Amino acid sequence: MTGEVPRERIGTVAIIPARGGSKGIPGKNLRRVGGVPLVARAVAAAKASPAIDLVVVSTDDAAIAAVAREWGATVVSRPADLSGDTASSESALLHALDSLADGGIQARTLAFLQATSPFIDTDALTTAVSQVASGDADSAFSAVSTYGFLWRRDADGIASGVNHDPAHRPRRQDREPHHLESGAFYVMDVDGFRAAGHRFFGRTRLVEVPDSTAIEIDTPEELDVARAMASAGLRSIAPSPIDGPIDVDAVVTDFDGVHTDDAALVDADGTEFVRVSRSDGMGVSLLRRAGVPVVILSTERNPVVSARARKLGVDVAQGLDDKAGALIEWAAERGIPLHRLAYVGNDVNDLACLELVGWPIAVPEAHPLVLAAARTVLQASGGAGAVREVAERVLAARGIALDMSSAAPAASTWRSNS
Repeated sequence: MTGEVPRERIGTVAIIPARGGSKGIPGKNLRRVGGVPLVARAVAAAKASPAIDLVVVSTDDAAIAAVAREWGATVVSRPADLSGDTASSESALLHALDSLADGGIQARTLAFLQATSPFIDTDALTTAVSQVASGDADSAFSAVSTYGFLWRRDADGIASGVNHDPAHRPRRQDREPHHLESGAFYVMDVDGFRAAGHRFFGRTRLVEVPDSTAIEIDTPEELDVARAMASAGLRSIAPSPIDGPIDVDAVVTDFDGVHTDDAALVDADGTEFVRVSRSDGMGVSLLRRAGVPVVILSTERNPVVSARARKLGVDVAQGLDDKAGALIEWAAERGIPLHRLAYVGNDVNDLACLELVGWPIAVPEAHPLVLAAARTVLQASGGAGAVREVAERVLAARGIALDMSSAAPAASTWRSNS
């Protein structure tokens, strides 16, 4: 009929509700784990599943919407009456489905992902989608097995067993496990979900995920734990492969500990010398030839910083008390969005800059807080090929392949004139 919205029937839509308000952790969905905002990690997990055809973020927050779009999600604007503390996830899911339908998109299967689960197991998600899409289940969810003895307390504080007889304590190997929702994902047949109005209906199956992925972030302490887990190497979908391309428009670096090994030689007159890598110099040269801007930002007042920048032919600002402010100003002058920047740091005075950019990077010897904030931890050390590694990975994202073996850490010594 003339005037009807054309209908496109797709297999599976993943919807990630991510409102801006959060009392426990302000701005929670934009907080970073492994250098990546939580909402972006959920988008990346969904996009990594071959069973998902469309990824949608439902939000009332402009900053969340911007990040979601940067990571390739479609954004549905959630109204205020569905964005408060008392609004259910189901109401946001139904609103998003209705909005998609108004635009002519109808899905058969719905995958509901929670951004507060930073380590979503993509393989398990794919399994759950396949079970529902094939008709083997009406709904499915992620869960971890537990052999724990659960208890409840009555009004008088008296405890009683929930899943066991307190008088009988069988060995673990003699017991059947129970399962606890991990909260990472729920998958539903769309028509069944609309009819039921909640996420569990019909034939419900659980999909086991590793215990290590089951953390949900609702408190600052849980956020700290998740960051430590990411820093230790737990990366559900590896949003930034350890040696993969780095897709950015400019590179910003600290000086000490990045272009140098963070050490200084001091002679009897107090003159300082630092060691830098010729390989890093070649890396900067390759970036410049490719039209990728590079800038050095440093709190160090030693003139060796500017001397090295002149040698490399790059912008420099040193003696900074506010590196983040200088970063914002430099990027604005060149019209480069912050999410299109890589920043390479090594110590706590780099943390504010690392939080601003799309690709925070740490050298392997960096302070633990910097390692936890990084999206990528380099393999090469500061002053020994770290900048060259960044350069080659940035160029790789532009289709310029170089031989990593050429990054041999040859060094030269630079003398301070102070």
